[in-house]
Amino acid sequence: MTNNDILRRIRYTFDFKDKEVVEIFALADVTVTLEQVAAWMKRDEDEAFVKMNSIELSSFLNGLINLKRGKRDGEQPQPDAHLSNNMVFQKLRIALNLKAEDILEILELANFRLSKHELSAFFRKPDNKHYRQCKDQILRNFLMGVQLKLRPEDQTEYQD
Repeated sequence: MTNNDILRRIRYTFDFKDKEVVEIFALADVTVTLEQVAAWMKRDEDEAFVKMNSIELSSFLNGLINLKRGKRDGEQPQPDAHLSNNMVFQKLRIALNLKAEDILEILELANFRLSKHELSAFFRKPDNKHYRQCKDQILRNFLMGVQLKLRPEDQTEYQD
């Protein structure tokens, strides 16, 4: 999944308008323009499409955490220059204040089954022997599950 895909899916799931996306970046102390947001939302084939880098997506996710959970005291987290699916998953888990059981339920909404042990491996440090890389399919199913949970009217479209 590209950074742009992740941003598009999150924006759709939470029904954020471009102006709200700009405000979420501002919560992470990052300034972006409506034009930048519009360019990130374009399809890859569009001439006006601009590829979003990891620092930009990380900043957006940090802003989403601040929006959903409130800003933490002290210094704000720095955006990550190299953003893995595991890190995206972790930031979304924090923003949505999800426990393992909640995540497993969300994955089941997307007809994807995972054990609690498999799930915990995604949130371990990379040097841990039980660490497992989160593949695109798992992140995609998680994002779809969140969408189905928050926008239940979309459920009829998904179940073909």
